[in-house]
Order: sequence, then C-alpha cells, then structure tokens
Amino acid sequence: MVVRISVKPTLGIAVVALSFSFLLLLFSFYSPSSQTLLSTTSQQLGEKGIWNVRRMFEWRPCKWWLQGHLPALPAKSNGYIRVDCYGGLNQMRRDLCDGVGIARLLNATLVLPKFEVAAYWNESSGFADIFDVDHFIQQMNGFIRVAKELPPEIASKEPFHVDCRKRKGQFDYVESVLPSLMEHQYISITPAMSQRRDRYPQYAKAALCQACYNALRLTRSIEQKAAELLEAMPKPFLSLHLRFEPDMVAYSQCEYAGLSPSSLKAIEEAQGDRKPWTGELAQIWRKRGKCPLTPSETAFILQALKIPTNTNIYLAAGDGLMEIEGLTSVYTNVVTKSSLLSGEDFRSMHGNTKAALDYYVSVNSDSYVATYFGNMDKMVAAMRAFKGLYKTLFLSRRAFAEFTSKDLKGEELSQALWEAHRDDFVMGKGSALPDCFCEFKL
Repeated sequence: MVVRISVKPTLGIAVVALSFSFLLLLFSFYSPSSQTLLSTTSQQLGEKGIWNVRRMFEWRPCKWWLQGHLPALPAKSNGYIRVDCYGGLNQMRRDLCDGVGIARLLNATLVLPKFEVAAYWNESSGFADIFDVDHFIQQMNGFIRVAKELPPEIASKEPFHVDCRKRKGQFDYVESVLPSLMEHQYISITPAMSQRRDRYPQYAKAALCQACYNALRLTRSIEQKAAELLEAMPKPFLSLHLRFEPDMVAYSQCEYAGLSPSSLKAIEEAQGDRKPWTGELAQIWRKRGKCPLTPSETAFILQALKIPTNTNIYLAAGDGLMEIEGLTSVYTNVVTKSSLLSGEDFRSMHGNTKAALDYYVSVNSDSYVATYFGNMDKMVAAMRAFKGLYKTLFLSRRAFAEFTSKDLKGEELSQALWEAHRDDFVMGKGSALPDCFCEFKL
C-alpha cells in the first residue's frame, strides 16, 4: 500500500527551505574545514576551557609498523654502523631513531650509539647511562640487528666516518653511504637534520618507529627517580615546556621591551655575532613566529585558553629561565624538579639525566603545553599520542605576533588567541608527526 501525503504548495516550499537549511547546518557541523562548528559553540566551550573542546582528528600509531608483517632480515649483514648523536637528550634521541632507519635501509648491524654530550652539557653520560640497553636490543629483534659488543677485528679500530649532512632520502644513502659501508665494514654517521623518511621503504620506517616508541626505555634507576617525581606532583597537573633562556633568545635575534637589566645583560653576553633584527625586518621575523614567548606572554595565552590560574603546573625546563616571575605571579602553583626532589642522587644528576626526568613527567602528565616546537616537544607529543593522551597543545608564537601587531589587547586579544588555539586543538595540530602515526577522524 502506498501512502500519499498531500501538501499545499506554500507549505511545501517552506518545508523544502527548512530541510535545505537543516542540511546546510548539518554539513557545516561535520565539515573539517568549516568554521561554523568552531564559532557556534565557542562561548559555551570557552567557559569550560581548551581541554573540553571536542576534537575532530587524532594521530594514532600506524598499523603498518605496529602490527605489520615485516620481511625477514637478510641472512648476511653488510657491516656495522654506529650513530654519533650530538646535542641535548631529545636531539640525540631523534638522531638515533633516524640512524636506526638508515642502518636497516642499508642492511647494516647497528652498534650502540655514541652520545657526544660534553660540549652541550659538560658531562660524559653515554647511551647506557640513560637507556636500558637490554630492553632496546630485545625490542629491536626482527626489525634490525643490534650489536652489544663488536667482534675483536672490528672493535680494535675506529669507524670510518661518513658525512651525511646532505643525505636525506633512500637513494642518497644507498648510492653514497653503502659503498663506504661495504668497503670499511664499520662506519659512523650523524643523520641529516631534515630526513626524508617518506622515501624509506616500509621495513626501514618500521625499524625507526619501533626504536623511537617501543625500544627506548629509561634505565631502571632514572625511571625510579622519574616515577618518584611524578608521584610527588599534585594531581591533576599540566606540564609546561617553557623556553626563554638567554642563548635561545640571542639565537632568535629578537628584541623584547621591558626586560630586566639582568636579563638584558645575559642575552647580550650570549649574542656574540648574532645581533637582533631591527625595524621592518624585526616585525617580519616576529610575524613569522620566530620569537620565543616570554613567561608573561605564556601566562596571558594560558588564561586566554581558560586554564585556571590555580592549575598545578610542572615547569619542564632547565636552569637559566629568564623573567619567570611573569608566569609565577599569575599561576601560583608552579613547581620544578628541583623544588620536588632532594637528596644526593638527584644533586649528582647532570643535564641529560635531568632532561630525562622532564621527558618522563611530561609524557605522563594530565596535559602538556609547549611554547616551542623543538625536539623535546615533538618527542613528548608523539609519545603521548602513542599512549592515547591527547591533551597536548603548542602555543602559537605566530598567532600571538600577528594579533599583537594588529594592536589587539585585553579581551579582544584573548578571544582571538582562544579561537586560534581552539582550531589547532580541534584538528589535532602538532600532536604527532606523520612518520609513524596516521590521522584518525573521530
């Protein structure tokens, strides 16, 4: 039986118009590029804070490396590769991950990496002082060969160093590095800063991802101290990675008004030949997001994001932060590892082991905010995504510079910052890199 419904022409037009309007509204609500979803509820969400905004995308570990079936390792290795890592802990971690991918690409046996930390931290901690070697070797089984000890004929000589600063893709390494590996049988490399991991075959990328997110575990003693620090933190808490040290500000070549005489002196001593940009160039540089946020600017943005001023904040930072009162005068529950830990075992820690504490606490914090997008931030954000922790946000230096250059102030500036950061959070911007993670629509 067919049921026919008779509708008068005028009423029919109204129904069609209403239905069309509803469809438009429905489409705008679910469209990733739409601003309607973001603007219609901004006032209600704003009262709740940034962490209550409904996300549309998340980054999760890709199944092709987490659950993939990898080809078996070739029967014979082409030689041994040692990765020489420089800089801070997370820069060295990044170099090691890249080195693992390169070693697998060239069918080489990985030698435990060399950490060159003396120039950076004035200490001598090595890979085994920070990471659990046995766990690393066990977790890399099937992905790549790892040698805990070298054969006598190899161990008696220094590796042949191959300059990899200009090597980025698969064929760069196969054509330029593999011949040296085959000839010398033992080489050392430092991976280029900007690797083209997308050009690696999947088995090499899988080894890289496994090394970064499953194989690198802190030593038992460092992890115990980090767990003690995490336990001491009042809960819930936000971990804030704040960067405003003299060397960083000097390197940025940015100028700041209103800094204390001691901060200005510290920056001047760190400048060397790097002088700040002036005039129109300084404005262009700042608008490109090149200038670190000050602690007071950071506090202003946190307030704009409706993060309460009584929030427990763990300050993940090294020594030498300038103008910290700009943050602590607004957010009064700020603590550091130095204020929570005591004892000789903590006082004997150096730069890398202390950085490991910051990394551990930041990965396991209830929420994580960074004022920069450096090596630690990329590593922490990705590991949080690996663990299913998505309350992660990077404060936008570019947005802050753009809005303040338009002379926005007070509530108008706060609203503009809220909208910019809310949009980033909704889209999952910065929460992981696409090397080992795939975008998942919620």
